[in-house]
Amino acid sequence: MLNRRNFLSKSTIATLAMLFGTSFTRKKIQAQAVPQNGAKSGPLVISTWNHGLAANEAAMEVILKGGRAVDAAEAGVKIPEADPEITSVGYGGLPDRDGKVTLDACIMDEKGNAGSVCFLENILHPISVARLVMDTTPHVMLAGSGALQFALENGFKKKNLLTKEAKKAWEEWKTESKYQPVPNIENHDTIGLIAIDQHGNISGACTTSGMAFKIHGRVGDSPIIGAGLFVDNAVGGATATGTGELVMRTLGSFLVVELMRNGYTPQKACEEAVNRIVKSGINLKEHQVGYIAVNKAGETGAFCIQPGFNYALFKNGENVLIDSGSYL
Repeated sequence: MLNRRNFLSKSTIATLAMLFGTSFTRKKIQAQAVPQNGAKSGPLVISTWNHGLAANEAAMEVILKGGRAVDAAEAGVKIPEADPEITSVGYGGLPDRDGKVTLDACIMDEKGNAGSVCFLENILHPISVARLVMDTTPHVMLAGSGALQFALENGFKKKNLLTKEAKKAWEEWKTESKYQPVPNIENHDTIGLIAIDQHGNISGACTTSGMAFKIHGRVGDSPIIGAGLFVDNAVGGATATGTGELVMRTLGSFLVVELMRNGYTPQKACEEAVNRIVKSGINLKEHQVGYIAVNKAGETGAFCIQPGFNYALFKNGENVLIDSGSYL
């Protein structure tokens, strides 16, 4: 019986020559400050937003102990999933218009295997449920009550994810019940993370509680392979954040990886993916979409629609926060 679905053919794995030290530092630098000279790098972790700093540290700890990139990616995003102060991922996430916290997540490894859950409630770590879908079933995605049933049957415990603070925000929102997502709100959104381990293998993870006060049942790009996340171990990986509907319409993460396959640098690939959205004619000031990417050589890139998106990069022993370039 199949236990995974393979999206990509097996590829030759390049060995990376240089390994990191173990020091963890945090500082803020401007976009394009990280050298992108095409040289091969050692282990690397890149992730979205401020909460990516802590996620990167957890991921790099796994890598430096010899762990696989997929293990690092899962460990990294579990940090914001469990942080009640982060209102857009997991526990503490703002609910939908019915007061329900619903979660989406996906994971992809170096062999092209993928697992995903969407519209999942009451589970602290949806990324780990997605990992179990990938590792133990012939499927890629489980949804809603079926995903919850699968989680409970495999030892996960129910947890009320609606914190007092999130419930208060929801009750205040109900006075007008106006659905109008604010770009870059509180500098939080989806956590998407791409990791390269000591063997040069690439994997990624993406997890979110979605847009605040969305229609009950709404699913964004985060659990969709090719939209919120895509990895090809022979080429690189990419992940997205922001208005999921715009990412889904363009299969943004898949697009970024395919552009890199065809010779684009990660930076140019992210820029072109944003340009595809820009050309659709949307009101750019009402939306934010940001992409991050890394290729097999360890070059990185990021780009977004409007200023305000930043990402965390752990490379060469430093964990730094970088302001992304933007179209506007």
